[in-house]
Amino acid sequence: KPKRAARWERFFSSLLAPAASDEITRSSTQEVINSAGPKMRKRKRGTPDPSVLPELGNVPRRTSDTLARMNRSLRCFYFVMMCALILRGADLRQSLTFHANFDAGTDAVVARGDKRLYVAENYKDQSNARPGLTGDGVVLAPGAGRTGGALRFVKKNTRAIFYQAAQNVAFNAQQWTGTVSFWLSLDPDQDLEPGFCDPLQVTDKTFNDSAIWVDFTKDDKPRNFRLGVFGARSSWDPQNVDSNTNPVFLSRLVVVKQPPFRRGQWTHVAVTHARLGSGTGSARLYLNGQLQGESSNIKEPFVWDPARGAIRLGVNYVGLMDDVAIFDRVLTAKEIQRLSKGGW
Repeated sequence: KPKRAARWERFFSSLLAPAASDEITRSSTQEVINSAGPKMRKRKRGTPDPSVLPELGNVPRRTSDTLARMNRSLRCFYFVMMCALILRGADLRQSLTFHANFDAGTDAVVARGDKRLYVAENYKDQSNARPGLTGDGVVLAPGAGRTGGALRFVKKNTRAIFYQAAQNVAFNAQQWTGTVSFWLSLDPDQDLEPGFCDPLQVTDKTFNDSAIWVDFTKDDKPRNFRLGVFGARSSWDPQNVDSNTNPVFLSRLVVVKQPPFRRGQWTHVAVTHARLGSGTGSARLYLNGQLQGESSNIKEPFVWDPARGAIRLGVNYVGLMDDVAIFDRVLTAKEIQRLSKGGW
């Protein structure tokens, strides 16, 4: 039995191996015929025994043709599968509007708008921002990223560190749809200083006014990780109630208790949002490719000043950040899982 299994393995390997023609090696076919026993060798009266035919004529023509067709079919199948994988990756890249990998600098490697990273003393002074990193609080960390460099926030960041959102974010006041993807490496309870921390915000004003953001809470032990998506504050909170105590605000958050962030390992974060500003908006939070929750029925409008829209990085953050990417459509759960495993 082991010898017969080995013969079958060699036989099917010959089917999968690249060939200059569709001819199947007759020696492999003959091994299969001889090892299959009397039942396979049984033939009609008058049919010559293949074992006594000359070497080049020891395979029945019908068997040879069938095997050749099998070989062509298998190769066509693998060709189609490879094409499908290539096209799927191409479709993902076509949807990419922005990508900063921090491998060779702070300039984004993909950007439909301005590719430069800007720095200002704070977001009130955003109009005076200058391109390029300055100071020692936020630095490039060569070799510290997932596959290359990363952005390291050495101490609590209180400055404005951002990319321009214009064209890098496919903002649409009536149907804002897209996906935000990035990686973090930190221990929230050991690395972060007191207070709220927002690793990423996409807004032109602040966290509770036409904004998408994620944060670590300030008082919980261990700290919770949250997703917030809020339109124009004048619509959902006309009384300007303190958001930290506003039940409307708190009820709309996606909250993850004991999130999987660890120092020395990378955690993938993805946020999808659909139809914001249409009256039926929604958003979802994924960690390491797994859905954590959804904020639905987002009714208020989203109003932006395009000149102030920003991809804000590391608000009060301490730790590593890598591969910030933005897409102009909602990625599927499978695509997000692929991103969380390092694929594109």
